[in-house]
Amino acid sequence: MKKIFSFWKNRYFKFALFSTIYILWVIWLGNYWFLLGEIIIFDLYITQKVWWTFWKKRNVEKQPKILEWVDALIVAGFAAWMLRLFVIEAYTIPTPSMEKTLLVGDYLFVSKVSYGPRVPETPLSFPFVHHTLPFTDHTPSYVTWIQNPYHRLKGLGHVKRGDIVVFNFPEGDTVCANWQEVSYYRLCRQYGRDVVINNKALNPMTGKPICGDLLVRPVDKKENYVKRCVAIAGDTLQIIDGQVYINSKPEFNPDGLQLQYRIVTDGTFINPRILEKYDINEVYRDGENPNVFYANLTKENYERIKNFRNIKSITREIAPKGQRNPDIFPFSKDYPWNEDNFGPLYIPKKGSTIKLTLKNLPLYKRVIRVYEKNDLKVADGKIYINGKEVNSYTFKMNYYFMMGDNRYNSADSRYWGFVPEDHVVGKVKLIWFSIDSKKDLFHKIRWNRIFKYFP
Repeated sequence: MKKIFSFWKNRYFKFALFSTIYILWVIWLGNYWFLLGEIIIFDLYITQKVWWTFWKKRNVEKQPKILEWVDALIVAGFAAWMLRLFVIEAYTIPTPSMEKTLLVGDYLFVSKVSYGPRVPETPLSFPFVHHTLPFTDHTPSYVTWIQNPYHRLKGLGHVKRGDIVVFNFPEGDTVCANWQEVSYYRLCRQYGRDVVINNKALNPMTGKPICGDLLVRPVDKKENYVKRCVAIAGDTLQIIDGQVYINSKPEFNPDGLQLQYRIVTDGTFINPRILEKYDINEVYRDGENPNVFYANLTKENYERIKNFRNIKSITREIAPKGQRNPDIFPFSKDYPWNEDNFGPLYIPKKGSTIKLTLKNLPLYKRVIRVYEKNDLKVADGKIYINGKEVNSYTFKMNYYFMMGDNRYNSADSRYWGFVPEDHVVGKVKLIWFSIDSKKDLFHKIRWNRIFKYFP
């Protein structure tokens, strides 16, 4: 045992081990300028000309205890930061858009190696926080002095239909400081851009001006969302009466899928104990008819309550085909789509070319202009990209269509369009902890959800 320990302490062994790990990391990263870091490793273990651990006293056999702790914390912090950056990151679920698959209060581990981690596009950032410094309303945790181009390292696979994916919110490049939870672009569509940016209206929730300061965020600092991927690049998606079709075939419905139902009772409310037993927590009474309720239910819960004595009828709520919802992508009168009847819509694939017309331009305008950074103009009934008249377009990236399993309580791709590949963060793999804030102290922890794994 002593021989093994002494061998581990050998500086040449340490140099060989850490050099191998570092070189493999540089090869994975694909930026060979980082090989210059080998100079530091060589000096750290072999020549020892520079005192890199400057916080410790030099030429002292026994370091003070506090400095040993500082040493350990620096090493542990650096290892945790690298792990978070390139391997796995912890997230929490703040909204019910993925119920019953993911619940509010679930704590997740998200694998970045599943699709390949992104090289940080905004590297100058405060560690272990996302876009805002702790204990501030909207002070950025980063500076944009250096902005790297999008580059994804090789991963274990690619985004597939059915994957639960964490990604940066595509419309999150611009944010209203006074109303951050609502898309700036949605507010502009609802109130008008002039009203929003000039603070001519108030947020009904807070009484403050709608906008306040405008916050502009780079891709990797946009808000994190989690949804299920229902269509991948190259697919044609259509939703007919709430059922998703991919390439004209009905898509598999996940077990936790919730749809909206209209419930007519004899005037009494559904027993709250029954609702708690079956974890039905989204039931709303019609303001005009006290006998009518609306509930988001899984298929199993629908079967459980449909024969209750006080329920006269229970039917699916479906927005009819042709009834346009102005909040639904692509926000054009030429596309009378809604949350239940949507499409057909082609999901852009890298290298594929489409015919571009004034009719289909609303579908791909944001892709061309924002995500792929082209100058797009329309003049005299003609389309110009980067100053040239065009009638076709070839996509530079893959795109995805994401939806929440709680279909009627989910702001997803139906409301803001495609998710570009450079916005994809990683794949949900494990629930490591889960807590129900509505329960008392002794029932808060959802023990049955801890260590739930997603293949």
